[in-house]
Amino acid sequence: MSTVTKVHARYVYDSRGNPTVEVDLTTAKGVFRAIVPSGASTGVHEALELRDGDKSKWLGKGVLKAVSNVNNIIAPAVVKAKIPVTEQAKFDEFLNSLDGTPNKGKLGANAILGVSLAVAKAAAALKGVPLYAYFSDLIGSKKPYVLPVPFMNVLNGGTHAGGSLAFQEFMIAPVGAKSFHEAMEIGAEVYQHLKKLAKKEYGQSAANVGDEGGVAPDIQTPEEALDLIVEAIKAAGHWGKVGIAMDSASSEFFKNGKYDLDFKNPKSDGSRALTGAQLGDLYAKLMAKYPLVSLEDPYAEDDWETWTTNFPKTKIQIVGDDLTVTNPKRIAIAIEKKACDALLLKVNQIGSLTESIQAAKDAYAAGWGVMVSHRSGETEDTTIADLTVGLRTGQLKCGAPARSERLAKYNQLMRIEEELGDKAVFAGRDFHIGNKL
Repeated sequence: MSTVTKVHARYVYDSRGNPTVEVDLTTAKGVFRAIVPSGASTGVHEALELRDGDKSKWLGKGVLKAVSNVNNIIAPAVVKAKIPVTEQAKFDEFLNSLDGTPNKGKLGANAILGVSLAVAKAAAALKGVPLYAYFSDLIGSKKPYVLPVPFMNVLNGGTHAGGSLAFQEFMIAPVGAKSFHEAMEIGAEVYQHLKKLAKKEYGQSAANVGDEGGVAPDIQTPEEALDLIVEAIKAAGHWGKVGIAMDSASSEFFKNGKYDLDFKNPKSDGSRALTGAQLGDLYAKLMAKYPLVSLEDPYAEDDWETWTTNFPKTKIQIVGDDLTVTNPKRIAIAIEKKACDALLLKVNQIGSLTESIQAAKDAYAAGWGVMVSHRSGETEDTTIADLTVGLRTGQLKCGAPARSERLAKYNQLMRIEEELGDKAVFAGRDFHIGNKL
C-alpha cells in the first residue's frame, strides 16, 4: 500500500544548537525521516519558519508549535486523505491547502517541509530507486546524471562571523577538477592551507570556524579576504583549478538606500556607505583582479533598480537568493527584469518539494543556472545532495569541508558518484549550465 499510515514529528537540534523539526512518516515500506534546516540571514520574502517566541525556552526559538501542527493537524489529515506517496504534487498541494496562507504562516513552512521531504523518501523506497533518481523522474531530467561543483564557504564575514568584514561568504569552487571526488580533494587541501595561513597571519583564534565551517579571521576588506584565499589556493598547488565565489548577503547592510560596508561597527557614521552604482564598481574591480566565477546577492532584496542596471555589466554568474527566495512569483519578476541569471534553491525558503522543483523549472526555462543550497543552521539530513543530482543543477553550496552537517552532503555525493560511475558526468567549468550537459 502506497499511502501513509502514520506521521510523527519531534524536535531535534540543528548545527547551531537550536531546535528544529524532524518528521517520521510511515508506510507499509517502513519509516522515512526528514529534518528541516534553518537560515540565519533570512530574506523577508521567505515562507514563514514557525518559532514559538517563548523567550523562557531556547531564547524564543523553540518549534513546539510547528511539531504540534504536524502531530495534531497534518498527521490525522494526511492519514485520512490516503493520498499515494508517489503523487508528490498532489500531496504537497494538500499540505498547502491545510495551511491556506500564501507564506505557510499558519502551520509553518518548517512543519510542511518536513512532511513533504519525508513523502519523497517514502516514494523513492516504494519505487525501489535511489532518492536522486526519484527527483530526476519528478522534474523529468534527461541523462546522464550531473555531479555538482561544490561551492565551499571557506571564509566567513557578515552576520556569520565577528570582525568587520561586511560580505558574508567567500567560497572556493574547484571547477578545474575532473570528478566530484577530485573536487573534494582540491577543496579540502585548499581549506587546510587556508586555516594554516589564517592562524599564521591573524593569530590562533583566526582558524576557529563559523556556522558553515569557514574560518573567520578579523578581516576588514574583501580584498584582504580574497588575497588570503588566493594564497591558500597557490600554497595547495591548485592555482588555475579553483574559482572563487562570494555571497555578499547585501540586504544585511542596506540602509537608507545605501550599502554600509561598516554596518558591523556600532559607531558607524555611514561614511563608508556606497550607492548601488559604487558597489557595482567595487565588484567590477574585484572581478578584474581575482578569479571570481559567481556572485550571490550583490544587492539588497528589493533594490531591483541596482540589480537590473548592473547585471548587464557583469560577465560572471549572478545568483539571486534573498532576491528570489525560491519563490515562483519573485523568480518571475527577476526573469522579466533581467536582474540575474541564477537561482539559489533552498527548499525551506518556499516550504515544499513540489514548489522547489517548480522554481528550478522556471529558472531553467529562462536559461538560468540553479545552485542548490544548504542553510547555516543545518542537520545530518542529506536530501539536498540527492536533489542536486536529480535536478542536474551542476552546483551545490554546502559550506566548508568541515563540520559533519556539511560533510554529510558531500559524503553522500561521493557515494552517489561511485554508484553511478559512467552514468554521470562532473559539471566542472560548465557548472552554470549543468542542466544542459
